[in-house]
Formats: sequence, structure tokens, C-alpha cells
Amino acid sequence: APRSGGGGVLSVIGLTETVNEVSKLSNEIGMNHDYMEEKVLPPSSLEGKVKETMHNAFWDHLKEQLSATPPDFSCALELLKEIKEILLSLLLPRQNRLRIEIEETLDMDLLKEKAEHGALKVPSLSKYVLNMMALLCAPVRDEAVQKLENITDPVWLLRGIFQVLGLMKMDMVNYTIQSLQPHLQEHSIQYERAKFQELLNKQPSLLNHTTKWLTQAAADLTTSPPTCPDTSDSSSVASPSPNEAAKNPEPLSPTMVLSQGFLNLLLWDPENEEFPETLLMDRTRLQELESQLHQLTIMASVLLVSSSFSGSVLFGSPQFVDKLKRITKSLLEDFQSRPEEAILSVSEQVSQEIHQSLKNMGLAALSSDNATSLMGQLQNIAKKENCVRSVIDQRIHLFLKCCLVLGVQRSLLDLPGGLTLIEAELAELGQKFINLTHHNQEVFGPYYTEILKTLISPPQALETKVESV
Repeated sequence: APRSGGGGVLSVIGLTETVNEVSKLSNEIGMNHDYMEEKVLPPSSLEGKVKETMHNAFWDHLKEQLSATPPDFSCALELLKEIKEILLSLLLPRQNRLRIEIEETLDMDLLKEKAEHGALKVPSLSKYVLNMMALLCAPVRDEAVQKLENITDPVWLLRGIFQVLGLMKMDMVNYTIQSLQPHLQEHSIQYERAKFQELLNKQPSLLNHTTKWLTQAAADLTTSPPTCPDTSDSSSVASPSPNEAAKNPEPLSPTMVLSQGFLNLLLWDPENEEFPETLLMDRTRLQELESQLHQLTIMASVLLVSSSFSGSVLFGSPQFVDKLKRITKSLLEDFQSRPEEAILSVSEQVSQEIHQSLKNMGLAALSSDNATSLMGQLQNIAKKENCVRSVIDQRIHLFLKCCLVLGVQRSLLDLPGGLTLIEAELAELGQKFINLTHHNQEVFGPYYTEILKTLISPPQALETKVESV
């Protein structure tokens, strides 16, 4: 945490944010317990390039001004004014002595008068700012501040000071967020629900798509899940999972229906525009989770098929498994647009790695027939109807369902077959899914309860309030 603090909820949200932006930020903070505010633009982005160009032009202009005879301090004064404001914002209310010292040392009227007489000492002022930064920064910034002390060029020093101060501001924002997390979470729930109710008052049909979504979930629970037919390349995964926690006993309950509904969102047809209104703000996150789930399905399928050709010797090595994961993940980036080409690259690279690793260990390398069979089975994973892929997909969904019922850690204790090699990745996916669904239920639970009362027959609706799954 920073060595001093300041600001508050408004410094996190910002008075100039639009209602929609505030809602998104509120939702993000409420859902993500590890939320961190970051204002770094990707250098390759258009906005990042424009910003960098403008910044470079400013610093070049400052250098010209300070190098002139006599020096022009107009830009330097503006910088010092902003640096002063940042330093003051990092102080705690009780740090009155430091506040007075900064006000006196960086008195803008006095500095302006010195500049007019050519007596403004930018290096000494920069040295003072560095000392104050070293006092106020979080320990994680100590090294960055120390590096600034070795810079002798006044322009590069001011530029470095400004950059590190920007990081210190983010440290303070994140420290404030973490300190206020329980309050912010409760606030975000109340805020989102109130905003949705305002919209619902103006548009009574706003829950139509949500009702259809839950109706479909209830209908899904009355049908048997699809089974995967026995084939030669699925013998190691075709047996049912021993994990019974997430199966659906009768009678239906609101919690079961809602859990099924959340799982259905990970299979949402992009062409279906009737997305539940209560989850519109989470749609992008759900799409990201769906993409992550799809990637894990392919990765687990590749690992499972590969392990059947190389035995436990190679796959007993975490280093070898991690290497295959990295290879598979990097080659699957284009899988959505070019599945056959991507999986062909995976099959070639994985086959080569297995062959070479067996050879390096002094073991019998893959025969020509086995190598051909391995590559053929790996390439078949590109087909949606591939049995290994289908069963792995079903089992990842079963794991996520278990997470909603039991939590991530308990679900990991009884992983379905074929998923143990991606345990860490599944834990991350499961936790993200739980965070999203839990926050959504906290916000919209009262609406779900009313809808589910109409979907579940009275004997089954004893659980009238939706509980967090």
C-alpha cells in the first residue's frame, strides 16, 4: 500500500464519468475482488500512438524553451504546478506539515516571479520533488524513484518524474479501492439495481428476454444431457464422471434453474439477439469466458490424445506438459477463423515434440504408423463432432456446474477424467465464472425470484428466494 493515502470513492469513479461508464466501473469493482485501475494504453493502438506523439512533441518543446537564451520557463511552470497538485493529492489529511512544506516550496506565485527574473532553478526543484516522491511512494516504486536520481538532463528528469507520479496516482487509486472494497461492492449492487429499476419503470417489458432465458433453462433441466457414442479414440474418456454433485435431482429449484441458465450463456448463439437484459453489462465478459472455455477444450483434447501415444513417462513431467500447453495455446490463436490449418500446425508440432523428447530420454521413438495415427487423431479434434472434444467439452461444463454448487476448490478435488492436466487453467476459469454469476445474482436476485415463481410449480417452489449459487 502507498505510504500515505487520500481521495475516496469519488476519486475512483470520477465526477465527469457518464452514467453508463459509472455503471460499468461499479459492475467491474463489485464483481472483481482483485480489481485494479489501469490507465495504460497499448503502444500499438491508434490512441496510444497519438498520445505518444503528442507527449514527445511537448517534451521537445520544453527542451527548446529551457535551452533558449534566456530560458523560457512557461512550460516548466505548468509542469511544476501539476506536479504540486499530484503531490498534495497523495497526502493524508493529517500530514499538515508536509502540506505546508510543499505549498511553500512550490509556491507558484513565487516560482513565476523567479522565472521572470531568470532565477528559476529547475534542477534543485526537481531534486526536492524526488525527495518528496521517495517519502510518499509505495515500496514497489522505490526502485523507479531511485533510478530518476541518476538522470542529469533536466527535461528527461521532469519526464521521468511525471511518469512515476502517474504510477503513484494509480497506486493510490488502487489502494483506495482495496480499502473500500466491501463498501464499493455493496454500493455497486445497490447502484446497479436502482439504475435497472429506473429503466424497468420506463419500459415494463425489459425483462422479456430474461424470462425466456430462464424458461429455456428450466426446460433444459427436464431433458437428458447428450451422450457421446463409444468410438476408438474416446475410450479413455467415454465413461461417465464420478462427480455427482452437479447432477440435477428432482424436483427443480430456483437455484438449479438459474445455474443452468448461467451455463447456457457459455453456449449462446451469437445470432440470437434475445440476450437476457440483466446480463447485458456482462456480455463481453461472458464471451471472453466462452472463448477461454473453447480454448481449454481443444487444449485438453490435444493433451489427452497425445498422452495415449507417449505413456506416463513424458506426461509425468510438469515441464513437458507445460511446454505442450504453450505450444498448443500459441498455435490455437487462429483456431476460430482457420480451425483445420491451426490444428494441423498443432499436430505437427506436438508430434515432433513427443518424438524428440522420447528420443532424448533414450526411449523408443514413435513409429511411423503411430506418428501418422497421432497426427490424424489430433487433426480430427478440429471437427465439432469429434468424440474426444465433445466429451471434454461436456466435462468442463460439468466442472463449471460443480463450481456453482460447491465452489472451485471442492470441485477440483474430483475432476472428471481428462481434465487433470489443465487443473490450474480450470481453477482460473471457474473462479471468474463464479465471481460473475455471484455478483449478478446479488444485483438481480429479486427479479429472478419473481420470474422463477411462475416457472416452477408450487410444490417445487418452496425455495422462493434465489440463493447465491
